Amino acid sequence: MINVERVGEHEFVATNDRGASVRIGRKGQEGSFSPVELLVAAAAGCALVTSETLVLRRTGGGELSAVADAVQSESGNEVISIPVTLSYDLSAVDDPEALETVVRRAVEQFCTVTRTLKQSATAPLQLPTPLQTAVDPL
Repeated sequence: MINVERVGEHEFVATNDRGASVRIGRKGQEGSFSPVELLVAAAAGCALVTSETLVLRRTGGGELSAVADAVQSESGNEVISIPVTLSYDLSAVDDPEALETVVRRAVEQFCTVTRTLKQSATAPLQLPTPLQTAVDPL
């Protein structure tokens, strides 16, 4: 479970039960990620986590990174695509196409974030209910 609490004006901190935290704020706010940036980071991070073992085993180690960005609708109120580009050194790879096939298949089958985005997961919003006021009978 993720807990998000307000820590200041337009400033929030998300924490998990393992003690990790990330600052969330409005787009452009110093020292924080916007909610859309977190979504983009989740897609890129999931692709990296999913492909890490496959890539490092076949490339002999080295650098592994990803770049991603949100492509938003004309209104800017929804993300329509999150292209993710993985980067790693292919100089020690005998068959780059085979590695590409394996990495693409692994991400498509096992990356929870990108699989969820493809399925258009719902995000039901629950709001607090007003307290019932006791009516004093006369």
